[in-house]
Amino acid sequence: MAPHRQVDGVNRHHWWRDAVIYQVYVRSFLDSTGDGIGDLAGVRAGLPYLRKLGVDGIWLSPFYPSPQADHGYDVADYRDVDPVFGDLAEFDSLVAAARRLGIRVLLDIVPNHCSSEHPWFREALAAAPGSPERARFHFADGRGPDGAEPPNNWHAMFGGPAWTRVTEPDGRPGQWYLHMFTPEQPDWNWREAEVAADFERTLRFWLDRGVDGFRIDVAAGLFKHPELPDSPDPEADARTRDSVNPLAWNQPEVHDVWRHWRAVCEEYTARDGRERLLVGEVSVPTAREHARYVRADELHQAFFFDLLSAPWDADAFRKVISEAMQDIAGTGSTVTWVLNNHDQVRTVTRYGEPAPEGSGLGAARARAAALLMLALPGAAYIYQGEELGLPEVVDLPDDVLTDPIFRRTGSRARIRDGCRVPLPWSGQASPFGFTSGAEGTKPWLPQPEYFAEYATHRALADTRSSWHLYRDGLQLRAALDQLGDGTLRWLDTQPGVLAFARGDGLVCAVNFGTAPVPAPVPGTPLLASGPCPTGVLPGSTAAWWIDAP
Repeated sequence: MAPHRQVDGVNRHHWWRDAVIYQVYVRSFLDSTGDGIGDLAGVRAGLPYLRKLGVDGIWLSPFYPSPQADHGYDVADYRDVDPVFGDLAEFDSLVAAARRLGIRVLLDIVPNHCSSEHPWFREALAAAPGSPERARFHFADGRGPDGAEPPNNWHAMFGGPAWTRVTEPDGRPGQWYLHMFTPEQPDWNWREAEVAADFERTLRFWLDRGVDGFRIDVAAGLFKHPELPDSPDPEADARTRDSVNPLAWNQPEVHDVWRHWRAVCEEYTARDGRERLLVGEVSVPTAREHARYVRADELHQAFFFDLLSAPWDADAFRKVISEAMQDIAGTGSTVTWVLNNHDQVRTVTRYGEPAPEGSGLGAARARAAALLMLALPGAAYIYQGEELGLPEVVDLPDDVLTDPIFRRTGSRARIRDGCRVPLPWSGQASPFGFTSGAEGTKPWLPQPEYFAEYATHRALADTRSSWHLYRDGLQLRAALDQLGDGTLRWLDTQPGVLAFARGDGLVCAVNFGTAPVPAPVPGTPLLASGPCPTGVLPGSTAAWWIDAP
């Protein structure tokens, strides 16, 4: 971690400003019980590996009791552990072990929706229309004859209508309830004070158990337009698989929630000086709107997804980075960079298309993008397996797919299972050390044979591996002076090359083309994503140098 530093005469350094957080998709990280599903004890066993990599903290995907209709993002109980993943005692052991290693722990909290098995939703189904139980959710009468049509024309992000009709306690067809993802995930009605109060209890429950903060799922959600009117483009969310419907997302009232949550976190920080973090999954149209979520009294950070979705193009990357530095860093927060997560195609595959299979172009570009991200001022989030250079598994058979997007649409185009295949740890055949089960135990998603090439034991032994590139990049980040509060100045380059200098003298250059170009700085680079002779920057390569500020 970079040392504390003075900015404008004031110490503005906070641990989260330049932190590198590792996203742990718990069910795919490491299985300690032999059932083929990763668990909290497996995460605890993997902490020394993450310490060696050099990350500052971990973000745990949901491990709460859940029917697993959307792999834990359908929460049935926000204040417990699903037996599949362990129990509260195991969670406490994980937090204690992480603290001993200097690794902070963030939890994934899901405030936009819950599981249809949540006790409050079960109570709502059993209650009458207009009851307080139904007011916690979005229940409404249907339109058309006998209310047989949905209350409005909205579509769910994962496909199909955003409304499901219920059978009333007397057996008659009744009201409809809103679910912006799947019918198993009813949306909360945040205009009801009881909902807000219960989520505060959840925050305090986990903060009292020692967590360092929360990643907030669908942080631009929560509130819907109070009149629930028709949308001019009702299928936009499903078409883009993004929060596009302006009537369902990014309502102004949501900022009051984040102000209150920030105050709760500040209360705990004031008790012991250990700063708690709120980082939001914020999907909004522009960097300027994104910046509203990270004002001084709201979220500390919000993921900046534009870099994740940018095509492999120097001009596109420069535009995205410039807008983020101008609009987000200008709030006093820092940009939270991300290249991969559990919802997106991995960079090795994303950047490799449409190159011929086996060309290695995607892997080279992914390594270069990683070095670029780690050089940018701000914080960075790494998705598990990213440091191994794992590609997307694109040929999973239909009968093993679990993503609700596939179940609801029948389309493989946007499914997320391919980036969630369990990690390979050791050995030459599946399960590659992922599970401690008896011979023949299969991981919950099948691992391809080629995962043997990416197993962690091989990556650690090979100094040319992506793992060592990430580890070396993290070590250099820790030694450099301006990350969270750093400045950035673009350097003149030829087309297809992106280069910038930071105030501490670090120069990062990326050749987005395939032909070598002259390096922007003389001398041997500190670190490069591939072979990089002095004075030359090869194609699909990034490198770091230290130059005089």
